Amino acid sequence: MTITLYGIPNCDTVKKARVWLDGRGVGYIFHDYKKLGADPVRLAAWVDQAGLDKVLNRAGTTFRKLSDEQKAGLDAAKAIALMVEQPSLIKRPIVEYPGGLLVGFKETEFGAAFA
Repeated sequence: MTITLYGIPNCDTVKKARVWLDGRGVGYIFHDYKKLGADPVRLAAWVDQAGLDKVLNRAGTTFRKLSDEQKAGLDAAKAIALMVEQPSLIKRPIVEYPGGLLVGFKETEFGAAFA
C-alpha cells in the first residue's frame, strides 16, 4: 500500500500523525510543502473529493493574515491559487492512500483506514 502524507515538518498535528503511523509500522512517503511545494492539480482533486472547507485551513494564522481583498469572493479556484502560493493555508496533514483521503489527524479515522 502506498501512502503519502502531505504537510509541514514542524506542524504539531503532522508530528502526531507521523508518530501514530510510525508507532504502528505503517510506511509512508512524506511530502514537505516547504521544500516540494503544493501541486494545483492535486489540490483541486482534494477539494473535489473532500470539499474546500475541509482542505483550506481557515483557522491558522496564515489565513488570518490574508488581506480582505484576498479573502473576498474566495471560490475553489482562488483558494487553490492561494494554497499553491502559501502551502500553510492547506489543512494538515493530508494523507492519500489507496481508496481514500484523510484530511487532518483523528486517531479514529487513521485507525479505520490503516487497521
